[in-house]
Amino acid sequence: MSKEKILLVDDEPDIIEFLSYNLTKEGYDVFTASSGTEAIEVAKAKNPDLIVLDVMMPEMDGIETCHELRNTEGLKDVLIAFLSARGEDYSQVAGFDAGADDYIAKPIKPRLLISRVKAILRRASDGGKEAVSETEAGIKIDREKYLVYKDGEEFSFPKKEFELLSLLLSKPGKVFTRDVILSSVWGGEVVVGDRTIDVHIRKLREKLGDNYITTVKGVGYKFDA
Repeated sequence: MSKEKILLVDDEPDIIEFLSYNLTKEGYDVFTASSGTEAIEVAKAKNPDLIVLDVMMPEMDGIETCHELRNTEGLKDVLIAFLSARGEDYSQVAGFDAGADDYIAKPIKPRLLISRVKAILRRASDGGKEAVSETEAGIKIDREKYLVYKDGEEFSFPKKEFELLSLLLSKPGKVFTRDVILSSVWGGEVVVGDRTIDVHIRKLREKLGDNYITTVKGVGYKFDA
């Protein structure tokens, strides 16, 4: 079985060295680039499974690079994860709007980095929704049995609550807009206003606690990994 290929893009040599060492030790085939322009050229040549992309870079920043990758034939569907010291909600929204699959905040410990990378690659290989998945916060969700586990306790959620939680957990850290939530969870069903989402979010927080689902004012909600 061939190694999964990861392209690391960052203009800070120390960061590249740190990431390369830990990912190579884990068995990945690692390539590097120090700029957005170089990243695109390396990506064309190496066809990576995942690109870990810094946001703040000179000349062509990560957002621009992501846009360019998404518009490049052969790279439109490559997995892209932003790695950035900027953790503001609007930065994450901009990253996901540009086409990123995940957003990882710096600084990050090696074990957590490996966990996130594995999760991103696993979600892709399983079509984005593996039957059973577990978050870094210890919440496990079984999509076949419609069950949620937290600290060893089993929860059975109503269908819409479960589907909403499943959506948020499909990409931890991603901000899902109200429109996306409505179309993904309720589809063409008649919904009585945006309060429907708010009520379901409140019920999820009552069961899981207030520390997991964050409200991004004027945008939507995200699950904090």
